[in-house]
Amino acid sequence: MHGTTLTTGKPKQSGFYHSISAEPHASRTKAILKAHPEIRALIGRNPWTAAVMVSHVAAQILVAIGFGHLGLDWWWAALGVGWLFGAFMNHNLFIVIHEATHNLVLRSRNANKLIAIIADLPNCLPTAMNFRAFHLQHHAFQGDMERDADLPSAWEARLVGHSVFGKVLWLFLFPLFQGAHALRVSRLAPRDGWALANMAATVVFVVTMGWFAGANALVYLIASFWFAIGLHPLGGRWIQEHYTLDPEQETGSYYGGLNRVSMNIGYHNEHHDFPSVPWNRLPEITRIAPEFYLTLVSHQSWTRLLWEFFTDPRYSLHSRVTRDPSPGRGGSPQA
Repeated sequence: MHGTTLTTGKPKQSGFYHSISAEPHASRTKAILKAHPEIRALIGRNPWTAAVMVSHVAAQILVAIGFGHLGLDWWWAALGVGWLFGAFMNHNLFIVIHEATHNLVLRSRNANKLIAIIADLPNCLPTAMNFRAFHLQHHAFQGDMERDADLPSAWEARLVGHSVFGKVLWLFLFPLFQGAHALRVSRLAPRDGWALANMAATVVFVVTMGWFAGANALVYLIASFWFAIGLHPLGGRWIQEHYTLDPEQETGSYYGGLNRVSMNIGYHNEHHDFPSVPWNRLPEITRIAPEFYLTLVSHQSWTRLLWEFFTDPRYSLHSRVTRDPSPGRGGSPQA
């Protein structure tokens, strides 16, 4: 991919692909801006993302209260609605957290942190501030096992293997494995007032919802969180972004219909190339520079991709590109 030099594994490899080149997006960004300097006009913020946050948090609280009043006899309905509806709500709230991580909502960095913490409440776990720290490292040090929390660990890849059952179970338990990734890079976790505020707000929210709305309210919220990043059509996103059968291309985009209800999160190459462009303008990057994007492998269906990932024995958690640690290497510039 654009001059990347790689050493590759076998078709059904037992180890990660390994790149001897820097992460690819910084050089792509420079080339794209040289060809299309007008893309700079897309850089900015979208304050309406805050309205998405408010509406989704309110919706999740109201639905949770409804299930809480129904009681635990309706736990099965809470799980079902969590999969059918709540997963989309929480998934979008994760995207709001992602936008706030890049300071793409409001001008103030602290205001973006506050938005992320509020968006994090229906997750019932304090993920926002850790995500902020880990995700920015992912951009700057993509493929570096010591800094990129998005990478699966070597033990994790060996455990899951190439079997359908192993890969399905891995995606179902994906929230737990993500926690394990965080432990691997725990030295990068924030230890400041904002991290404490994230934890405190989550505890207050969970206790309040459990006390006043009832246990089934928490069943619904936890199900929404679990399915938003686990075994669900939306889970195809985790494969699409950086799992690959072609180590020459380590980032992939999704251009299917679910982008319309998922804040264009599928435009992942575009985002890595231009992390200072907000979600609503990402399709414009593709339109302006199709020769840089439509020539790459992309996906039109997360569900189809999941099926391929589960059933194709060439796919495994080793289907990722790694690179050696390099303290001086940075990711895509903010243009």
